[in-house]
Amino acid sequence: MENVNTLDYFLSHSKEIGATDVHLCIGRKPLLRVNGGLIEIPGTEILKTDVCDGIINELLDERQKEILTRDRVLDFSFSKSGLGRFRTNIYSQRGTYAIAIRMLPFEIPKFSSLGLPSVVESFTTKSKGLFLVTGATGSGKSTTLASLLDTINENFNYHIITVEDPIEYLHRHKKSLVTQREIGGDADSFAMALRSALREDPDVIMVGEMRDPETISIALTAAETGHLVLSTLHTVGVAKSVDRIVDAFPPAQQNQVRSQLATVLEGVVSQQLIPKKDKHGIVVASEVMFVNPAVRNLIREGKHYQINSIMQTGQTHGMQLLEADLARLVNEGVIDADEAELRASDPQIFAKLLKR
Repeated sequence: MENVNTLDYFLSHSKEIGATDVHLCIGRKPLLRVNGGLIEIPGTEILKTDVCDGIINELLDERQKEILTRDRVLDFSFSKSGLGRFRTNIYSQRGTYAIAIRMLPFEIPKFSSLGLPSVVESFTTKSKGLFLVTGATGSGKSTTLASLLDTINENFNYHIITVEDPIEYLHRHKKSLVTQREIGGDADSFAMALRSALREDPDVIMVGEMRDPETISIALTAAETGHLVLSTLHTVGVAKSVDRIVDAFPPAQQNQVRSQLATVLEGVVSQQLIPKKDKHGIVVASEVMFVNPAVRNLIREGKHYQINSIMQTGQTHGMQLLEADLARLVNEGVIDADEAELRASDPQIFAKLLKR
C-alpha cells in the first residue's frame, strides 16, 4: 500500500486535481489550495513532527539548514522528476516548522493563455524603461513576467539577466542568452546582484521583486541607462504602485525619485486571480496603464491620484481600469457580481460600468 504521508504523494495528488499550493503544518492534515479555497488531501493523516522534519531533511542541503536555523524562515525552489517545479517557504510557528509549497509548471505558459489583454505583450518590444507587474501574493505576477520574458527570448538576440529569490521558472536559451541569478546561492542580495548585472552587458533585466530603496534606486538607474527592466510589486492597483515606489524613499529624495520614475516608467499591469462562478478554476482580472505624456506629468507633480481618470479616458489606447475588466467578466457570466464588487478598488465606478 502506498505511503500517503510523503512529499511525493502530496505533490502528485495536488498535480492530479490542479491545486496551486500545498500547506503542511504539524497537528493538521495536509491541505491543498484549489480554486482559491483550502481542502484536505483525502486519505492522509494528521501531520506529526517526524513527517515534517523528514520532508525538510529531504529538501534542504547543509547550507540551507543553517540559514533556516538562524533565520527561522527560508525561501527556495526545487524540482521533482515527473511532478514539476516548486517554490517553497519553510517557516517557524509555535516552535515547529510549517511548509508552504507553490506549484510552478516546467513549461512557461504562452502569453496568449494567461487571459491578459493582448496589448500587454507590446511591452516586450521596448528596448529600455521600466515595466511593472503588480498584485497581491499569489496573483500570478511571476507567471506573467516569465511569459513576457519568454516572448522576448523567442524574438530578440538579447542578453536577459534575471535576479530572483528563489529562481522560479527555468528559462532555456532561445534567440537570447538567459542567465539567472538566485539570491543566497549566486548573490547575497537583490541590490548586489543588480549592481553587478549592470557590468554584465545585459539588454533586459528582470528583478524578482523591488523590495527596498537600494534595489528600486538601482533598477531606476538601469532603466535610465538604456536597459529594459521588468519587476514586480506587492501592490493592488496602478496608482498605488507609483505611491509605493515614491514612498519607499525619505521625503528629501522623493522629488528626485518622482522625476526619475516619470522618465523611465513605460507601463504597469496590476492583476488579481478570481474564482470562476462555476467553481471550476480561476480567471485573471487586470488593470493596465501605458505611460503617456499626461501620466508622466502627473507622476512628476506627485498627482498620482489622478492617474485613474487618465486611464478611463485612455481606453482606446489599450489602457484599462480594473473595474472595467471586472464588469466585463461579470457581464460575460465568468465571475459572480458580489465577488467582483469585493475586488473593485472603486465600487461606485464598478457599479456604473456594470449598468452599462
